[in-house]
Amino acid sequence: MRRRGSLLAATLTVLLVAGGCTRNRPAPPPSPSPITAPHFRPGADGAGDPYFPKYGNGGYDVAGYDLDLRYDPKTGKLGGRATITATATQDLSRFDFDLAHLKASEVTVDGAAATSRATGNELIVTPAAGIPNGRKFTVVVEYGGTPDQLENKSLGNGGWIRTGDGGIALGQPESASTWYPVNDHPSDKATFTLAMTVPDGLEAISNGVPGPRRSQDGWTTWRWTESSPMASYLSTVVIGQYRITTSTHDGKPMIIAVPDSMPATSTAARSLARTGEITDYLASVFGPYPFDANGGVVVTDDRIGYALENQSRPVYGAPFFTGAEPNEGVVAHEIAHQWFGDSVSLSRWQDIWLNEGFATYAEWLWSEKSGKQTAQELFDKAYASFDWKNTPGDPGAARIFGDAVYQRGGMVVHALRKAIGDDAFFRLLKTWTGEHRNGNVDTAQFIAAAEKISGKNLDGFFAAWLNGTTRPPVNRNDPQDTSGEGAGDHSPASSPVARRSPLGATE
Repeated sequence: MRRRGSLLAATLTVLLVAGGCTRNRPAPPPSPSPITAPHFRPGADGAGDPYFPKYGNGGYDVAGYDLDLRYDPKTGKLGGRATITATATQDLSRFDFDLAHLKASEVTVDGAAATSRATGNELIVTPAAGIPNGRKFTVVVEYGGTPDQLENKSLGNGGWIRTGDGGIALGQPESASTWYPVNDHPSDKATFTLAMTVPDGLEAISNGVPGPRRSQDGWTTWRWTESSPMASYLSTVVIGQYRITTSTHDGKPMIIAVPDSMPATSTAARSLARTGEITDYLASVFGPYPFDANGGVVVTDDRIGYALENQSRPVYGAPFFTGAEPNEGVVAHEIAHQWFGDSVSLSRWQDIWLNEGFATYAEWLWSEKSGKQTAQELFDKAYASFDWKNTPGDPGAARIFGDAVYQRGGMVVHALRKAIGDDAFFRLLKTWTGEHRNGNVDTAQFIAAAEKISGKNLDGFFAAWLNGTTRPPVNRNDPQDTSGEGAGDHSPASSPVARRSPLGATE
């Protein structure tokens, strides 16, 4: 049924259109949307980190690295193929990889030959055709040469170290570029697969889950897969004569390797044997362990006087294990990094306190769990003796491994616990690691998360503890606060944190 009033109104409307013409005219078709042609341009030769602007590269996001390499310890030569899958984040005419000391012999992009040239520690790739923004692409690089370390005197020389019986790839804040083409900045995390072929009788230990080994004509290929996205500096390979212990912990492979030159009952072996127990405790504090494998490797090269949290497989320098008793603190530190630094990674190096502050605090928590000094007692020692002019919130590029990042970073964590209370604090830790698993973060995000969970405005707290240059006050009304004026011992002989920094770093 149609209403009469509606019909009359419709008729009058038609008569008034086009000078009384009663025929409806169809609306003109819409104009086609203009087609924007791709604007191809080179990707940036750096990720834009405020501290290290030339680390990494722009214009693409890597999904995965698949390496098939061979290393000959007699000649020191490394060579093979890197297959890199990525997605363009702009219309790319060319792009860079970080690659130091090694030379590319052939490069293809999506199966088509590409041109390449080396400039310093950059491999510049020009594909046969531009790559539109958003398109996935695959780069295959055939390369080789003699790998070596990076020369950065203020931070220590990370990269490939040739040893008497093999080699070690290790270092922070950059190292991966010394053994494969890479976007060498933690903001671009990617999965990682390695097939490393070495002479029979040598072991090749890397990140993640071990795969099948194959031996042929005097060479053995070792396979490793890290299926969770990984910051490139956390990739490692350790080649030499090692005693490998393989077990299962919490349903996941546990791979622990100690040099053949060390007895099975050595302090190093006994320390790493606690890895599973320490992991279980930290999981109760931080949330589920984030990776598919666990373990650790001890190395004896004199140039490695530090430990590094390589994803799923930390590497420990032998100087940590010179005492008669196991050094569980350094194991707790590096295992804590599997959450803080590895699973939840930095967007920029300035915020490294988010890694080291929580790893230091994990040492304090484990000490208390083990019936030794409590977290409060360790805080008190650090608080009484620290030089507060050094700040962790913006330590400067030359001091990212300094005491402010580690010790004051740990104090920030403990002071936050006291400021918001245990319930909110431990909920914050599990929420933070859960929500940002496999991601990248910065300090502003952490402050926002702490404020959301605690319901408190923490601007003043973080301003004082992260960036203030005078000693912040502690909550004297807290019955657990026993802050005193005793001096803490932070000498290398007693502090694993102090000795964790790369050799040559400015402390």
